[in-house]
Amino acid sequence: MKNNITLQVGVKALLKSKEGRYLMLRRSLSKYPEIQGRWDITGGRIDIGKNLLENLKREVKEETGLELVGEPKLIAAQDILRDSRHIVRLTYVGEVEGDVRLDKEEHDTYQWCTRDELCEMEDVDVYFKELLNKGIVWQER
Repeated sequence: MKNNITLQVGVKALLKSKEGRYLMLRRSLSKYPEIQGRWDITGGRIDIGKNLLENLKREVKEETGLELVGEPKLIAAQDILRDSRHIVRLTYVGEVEGDVRLDKEEHDTYQWCTRDELCEMEDVDVYFKELLNKGIVWQER
């Protein structure tokens, strides 16, 4: 067992509008110069001591200004191994309401996409793209 690895848990959400479009955020180059795949879904690391959905709602609100409505559905769990970190990334799909107000330190723009547009996007986060390519995003749960 490796003792020098840090375990982190992240929550992400593909956000769907009432009109059936999906929100993609473009990461800020000033904050994330090393990231490949600038377009991503909302999310981040959890705050220890708070449950997963509380963390997810907080991330959605902080990054987009939107409110999650109803119960988001867990669609995937991924292991991300980077340097001395093991990140467990839990991805949900959830409906939102409200007006987008971006955290400009995190993201510089956004766009609402149809399912087809989302599948055709270039420069997408590799872990989210993996879920798209496997069709996991569209599976009913």
